[in-house]
Amino acid sequence: MTGLVILIVLAALVVAAVVARRSSQQRELDRQRAELEPVKKLAFEDITALGVDLQALDLDLAGRELGPGENADYQRALDAYESAKTAGDAMTRPDDVRHVTEILEDGRYAIACVRARVAGDPLPTRRPPCFFDPRHGLSVVDVPWTPPGGATRDVPACALDAERVHAGAEPDSRMVMVGSQRVPYYEGGRAYAPYATGYFGMSTMNLMFAGLMFGSFGGFDALGDGIGALGDGIGDGIGSIGDGVGDLFDGFDF
Repeated sequence: MTGLVILIVLAALVVAAVVARRSSQQRELDRQRAELEPVKKLAFEDITALGVDLQALDLDLAGRELGPGENADYQRALDAYESAKTAGDAMTRPDDVRHVTEILEDGRYAIACVRARVAGDPLPTRRPPCFFDPRHGLSVVDVPWTPPGGATRDVPACALDAERVHAGAEPDSRMVMVGSQRVPYYEGGRAYAPYATGYFGMSTMNLMFAGLMFGSFGGFDALGDGIGALGDGIGDGIGSIGDGVGDLFDGFDF
């Protein structure tokens, strides 16, 4: 009889572990869906901005005969625009935006190369986009910037934002909605980290975004992940115990 009671308790523990694991998996799916929509919207806004830049380039090049170099860079920019749209349509999770912004960064550099060739200038140094809003295009200088409540760091900035920072004014930062609050994208939490990584690369992003991406909002996300992972671990542990006890009782005749 005692063995039967233990078996019933064991079965209940196993069922609880299975339910906990499925609940954790569902929470993760729900989180990814909730995070995907704003990030995907952000990506397509950037794709549209690249399209606008291409239209402006078309107007500036109207009537000009382009050489092989200009044509190659121009085609590269057009290809980047189309590839970014395809990658944006294929996004199924927030991490996928990294591929989109990598393509957009290359497209904007190609546009800068076209303009430099047409003007007879040297090709521009390949610098990261403006930290405050990558739609501003290539940065021209690194500026020391101190976020509210944070440490000073050097970040790449376009000419206008560099001027604002040097004057002590607020830069023109890209804003996103996080819950009911409107915050700069670099304070938007982990969902926006892949967006930044595609533009700036992992090593550069780690230096610039430390204490920002995973600050106020990201910290709560990370805490939730930790609790979820702990729950998964407990569920796995209970499942393993159940397997072990089940093996132990296989040899008994109830």
